[in-house]
Amino acid sequence: MMMTDEKFDALVKRLEIFAHSKPASYKLRVGLLAVLGYAYIVFVLVGLLLVLGLVVLFVLWSHRINAAVIKFAFLLLIVFFIILRSLWVTFPPPLGLPLKRREFPRLFAFVDELTAKLQAPRFHHILLTNELNAAVVQRPRLGLFGWQQNYLILGLPLMQALSQNQFQAVLAHELGHLSGNHSRFAGWIYRVRLSHTQIWQRLYESGQHGSSFLFEAFFKWYFPFFGAYSFVLARMNEYEADRCAAELAGAKNTAEALMNVEVKARFLENTFWPDVYKQVQHQVEPPKTTFTKMSSALVSSLPDEDISKFLDQALAEKTNNADTHPCLSDRLKALGFLGEKSEKLPLLSLIKVNAAQQLLGENLNKTIAYFDSNWTEQISTTWRQQYAQVQQSIKKLKSLEEKAAKQKLTDEEAWERVRLTAQVSENEALIPLLQEILINQPNHAAANYSLGQILLQKNDFSGIEYLEKAMKKDPDCVMEACQIIYYFLLQQDQEAEAKVYQKRAEDHYELLLKAKQERSFVNNRDKFIPHNLPDQEITLIYQQLSRYPEIKQAYLVRKQVTYFPEKPFYILGITQQKAWYKWHTSDQDQQLLNKIISEVDFPGQAYVILLNDYSGYNKQWEKIIGKIENACIYSSSSC
Repeated sequence: MMMTDEKFDALVKRLEIFAHSKPASYKLRVGLLAVLGYAYIVFVLVGLLLVLGLVVLFVLWSHRINAAVIKFAFLLLIVFFIILRSLWVTFPPPLGLPLKRREFPRLFAFVDELTAKLQAPRFHHILLTNELNAAVVQRPRLGLFGWQQNYLILGLPLMQALSQNQFQAVLAHELGHLSGNHSRFAGWIYRVRLSHTQIWQRLYESGQHGSSFLFEAFFKWYFPFFGAYSFVLARMNEYEADRCAAELAGAKNTAEALMNVEVKARFLENTFWPDVYKQVQHQVEPPKTTFTKMSSALVSSLPDEDISKFLDQALAEKTNNADTHPCLSDRLKALGFLGEKSEKLPLLSLIKVNAAQQLLGENLNKTIAYFDSNWTEQISTTWRQQYAQVQQSIKKLKSLEEKAAKQKLTDEEAWERVRLTAQVSENEALIPLLQEILINQPNHAAANYSLGQILLQKNDFSGIEYLEKAMKKDPDCVMEACQIIYYFLLQQDQEAEAKVYQKRAEDHYELLLKAKQERSFVNNRDKFIPHNLPDQEITLIYQQLSRYPEIKQAYLVRKQVTYFPEKPFYILGITQQKAWYKWHTSDQDQQLLNKIISEVDFPGQAYVILLNDYSGYNKQWEKIIGKIENACIYSSSSC
């Protein structure tokens, strides 16, 4: 049984209390749980070898051997080697611009000094990226067997957004994750989580159902349980890394860094990058100096009203279990830095010399030019395509506006006008267009959703009403709409009201999980009904299936579902052309399935099964679904 979000949150809450009251016992349990994952894998491997040994003893004792025994022994060996191969997990190296000591001596000396003070391991590589972030990564060269390679990843925008003292606090926080035995333990737990996930993914994708079946029940219990235990450890280490930063760089510098990062991140997301991408409306090539302009923007002082707005947004967020990082307000409280807004604003004043200028020295302009060139090269093709689409949109929008001036647009044209306007104009221009649609179609889900979202961005409470109408009409938008209202109400200091929408989103998520599970299989208890698709839809599916010479016949039915029955769930059963003289394998089955799933379009969710697959297990379904009225929709001969 899967652990719900509610149960996960409750378990995390209990574990946080336990971890603070008995830290040694808590860490022992986390370590034992980590070992349990590997122990189960070893147990399965040993069990397979024992069963194989019993088969061999049976053959030797009975002096009898037949095809079934050989096939069973061969199957055991396949599963054993699949599991063994899956244990070789890999951790790809992180990406970034490698920095050399001789070119950036000040930065390397700065890092060396910090690692010495914090007794952290030395870094084998320092990489520079174009993100407002910093991280340390330990990559085991030998997978599960360790031999760590340490990477320090520094974002150029981060270095440009902070003073050297603030940057020192951020770097001390990251290095704090590696200093001391507790951090090595946390790093090991983190890698265990990644390796177990990789192992399960490889087993599941192996195509041998036996190998994944041996682990499915265990991992369904183990992953959420171990996830909750290791989540608490990761959260504790974030606070501990902040304490490391405060001890080395000072609480004031650490608090300044935290707030500065939040404000500058929101500035980039809400102001800088939208302004960059707006240029696609009139510029066929992407700008060539994006990161040069970002450098100037990050060193400039933002208007006080923007600082206040972005900081308020950050402080309104609450710590939740979607992220191991605590929220800004909790981190500031833990640092003993609880100043009012009037005390915070001066901390975010103009930084005269930033960390990048001090630590990258004369090579700073060269690195900015590198990221300018690299970003332009990566985005050029997409930019040109977007430019062509925008020009077409502008032309079509002009035509619709000319028509709207003379006569009333159809419902489809009115919504197309909204969609095109959204590509080339600000949200303000959409409000009258959406209101006009809702006069004629009050229950238009997409229009209600869009207008509600825009109004809440303007701090207009009436947006909630529109989002409610959208959710009532379209269940697919419930999660996103509830999240939008939740964060809006938090910003308005209405935490109790916000939690109502948080609970509603969680309940809807539970329904989605149940619906997903219900639509992930077919079994003997399922009831099937006619597909009821119009002839033109069937013709489209027929034309698509006719491209596959491997298909002999195709049957289409609907499975009766309990959750969201208004959204049909189709079952497509395929029988293959099989020549008696050709060897057929499970890999061929999987390749055909993958092609059909990725290339054939259905008017809704569909589950594809091969009725005469390699295993022969699905043959029963041909008789069951073949009896449903109008089920046969394609045949190389006749249905």
